[in-house]
Amino acid sequence: MIKRNQAKKERTNLASLGSNRNINLIFIIFFTIILIFISILRFEDNKLKIGLNDYADRDIRATKDIVDKYATEVRRQEAYNSVEPKYRVNPSIQMGIKESISNLFDIVRDTKIKTNLSNRQKINLVRDDLDLDLNDSSITHLLNMEYKDLNSYEATLLDLTTQIMGVGIREEDLEYEKDNLDKTFESLSITESQKNIGISLLSQLLEPNKFLDQMETTRIRELAASMIEDVIVKENEIIASQGEKIDRQKLELIKESGLLKESNTLDLFPKFGIALLVILGVFSLVGYIFFYDRDIIYSNRMRVYLFINVLVVLLSRAIFSFSPNLIPVATAGMLISILINSRLAIIANIFLSLFLGMILGLDTSLITMLIIGGSLAVLVISYQKQRTNILLSGLVLAFANVIVITSFGLIKGLKGTEILIRDLQVFINGILSMVLAIGSLPLWERFFSILTPIRLLELSNPNQPLLKRLMLEAPGTYHHSLMVGNLSEAAADAIGANSLLARVGAYYHDIGKLYKPYYFKENQFGMSNPHDLLTPEESVEIILEHVSEGVELARDNKLPKEIINFIDEHHGSTLVAYFYHLAKESNGSIDIEDYRYKGNKPQSRETALVMLADSVEAAVRSLKEPSQENVEEMVKKIVKGKLADGQLDECDITNKDINIIINTFINILLGIYHDRIEYPSMEPIVEEGH
Repeated sequence: MIKRNQAKKERTNLASLGSNRNINLIFIIFFTIILIFISILRFEDNKLKIGLNDYADRDIRATKDIVDKYATEVRRQEAYNSVEPKYRVNPSIQMGIKESISNLFDIVRDTKIKTNLSNRQKINLVRDDLDLDLNDSSITHLLNMEYKDLNSYEATLLDLTTQIMGVGIREEDLEYEKDNLDKTFESLSITESQKNIGISLLSQLLEPNKFLDQMETTRIRELAASMIEDVIVKENEIIASQGEKIDRQKLELIKESGLLKESNTLDLFPKFGIALLVILGVFSLVGYIFFYDRDIIYSNRMRVYLFINVLVVLLSRAIFSFSPNLIPVATAGMLISILINSRLAIIANIFLSLFLGMILGLDTSLITMLIIGGSLAVLVISYQKQRTNILLSGLVLAFANVIVITSFGLIKGLKGTEILIRDLQVFINGILSMVLAIGSLPLWERFFSILTPIRLLELSNPNQPLLKRLMLEAPGTYHHSLMVGNLSEAAADAIGANSLLARVGAYYHDIGKLYKPYYFKENQFGMSNPHDLLTPEESVEIILEHVSEGVELARDNKLPKEIINFIDEHHGSTLVAYFYHLAKESNGSIDIEDYRYKGNKPQSRETALVMLADSVEAAVRSLKEPSQENVEEMVKKIVKGKLADGQLDECDITNKDINIIINTFINILLGIYHDRIEYPSMEPIVEEGH
């Protein structure tokens, strides 16, 4: 019969696991679809149906670093035009002018030596040999000059030509140079006639000798333009402010950012790429859970995990429109750490940081902050023992955020005010994440029936209604429950079970005795035993009922299922031996099953520990002489009796665990029931002066 029941229970458990697995598989598929939908929706939201000369209905920001081709071309053209044209001086022109001057003076000198000619003949001879237009008085003046003065005057004109032509004369500057000859000759120490002759000569001889070097000018201008770097519009930089008119330059930048919605394209490839990335990310996440936390796949904790991720994604997407620095990704890590486990919380935090970084276009500094800050918050919260201590995790998160953003700000060379503004926002991010985690935690606990360490600590508070009633209405049972809790907790620590769950379960395991507390030995202080007035059948019915009544009371008070299991399983199907033997003495034909508890056998190590601790504590307390030998013998007898009765067949306690449990129980009980020194009777001593 017992084997058939056990096989039936195993089939039920397998069916339950299969059902949970199928439900969770559906949730995973829906989770993936939702993430794909959110990603594509974000992708479509970023697209703008806007054209030339339209007005921006919101701030339009670059989705990546883009080259502003228009602004780059403008700057290069400015650089090109800013380069002065390159000129070259033609030395042959200056040499030709000097030759003309020297030729004039050579003719004058040659004519001077011809004494057989009259002045008119000399003037005509000079004029005939010259290509220059000089009046008679100027030629006469030159013919009348001494050779020495003539040579000096020639040298002066040649030097002056070198001075004027040396730097070069451009076509457009020729008239200016001719007009400026008067001032040039005024500074020379020569006669007025010589000045006039010089002005006349040079006015005729001067010509441009400085010409534009088109090839060299083009070369250096192109070089200057090529030195101008591309104008980059940085990621997240505003392309067009709200209300600003869209010109050709802005429209091109919007298009380069991938923000322009073009009616002729369906954008199927980008959407397919987004779907592939999301599927790959979810596959990696679920794969990690399957290989390292497989039990989660078969429980409602998987659904909790998926719900938290989706809600944080939706919340972050909504808050992003106010400020990217405020998205509370760490809330997911905090909640998952408390509700499930810390390892999965860190993985979830990394996944969400990267996923939101992709769909929201977060910069590297913000993604790094979300990963580091969220991971630190998870590590801190893993060791918290009270709900209010989540505050510490929130503060660690806030300061970690500030340090990361400040570091990136210093690396990027941002202004101090800009860094401070971002620091303030990410500090608020940490506080917001903490508030959301604290505020929503009770909802997750109740809605998904998850028993957290924080909830267990709250249940262990003596001011809890049921524990308070137990303390006032059944003080013996209350003290017994505390003792069972201490034994169970120590044994759980020793074998690596959940010690907090074992202790709290022990506190509530006997709450069914509240219905008739005085029918249980530990509450009969100085009173007769009411069972003396009852038949064994009536007595055993009352004793057995404290389990079912305890379960009912626990459900009425909405205790977690895990705690109700302790009430239901702490006696299993054990025999109420005292009343069974009493009934058998008076009536030989009785059914032993009528004297067995109707609860389930322990299904977990924790409920098994409470069963053993409950029986051991009651048995050792009944010893008249709790010596070391008696305590050890009693503990071993009780534990081995439960094993022999098959009460531990359905939980995963090993023989090694059993030995550790026995030794732990013995050590604690010996510490409680150790031999005490009997103090001699002594008269009180009264000192003088008191």
